Amino acid sequence: MADKKAPVGKTITVEQYRSAARRPEIQTQTLKGLGLNKMWRRRTLVDTPSVRGMVHRIRHLVRIVEEKKA
Repeated sequence: MADKKAPVGKTITVEQYRSAARRPEIQTQTLKGLGLNKMWRRRTLVDTPSVRGMVHRIRHLVRIVEEKKA
């Protein structure tokens, strides 16, 4: 099995708190791209401009729970 690598550098924890039902398909795809496809799911992601941009596009569906500096 492949070992999961721990995120390096700054990280953010994102939580989905609203449903993607009846939203445009691009927003649903963005959620899936972040690893969020069910309510109340959390993901810890490396804090990069691309991740921040994705979170910004669906800011009405997700919230940033925690930001960490490594």
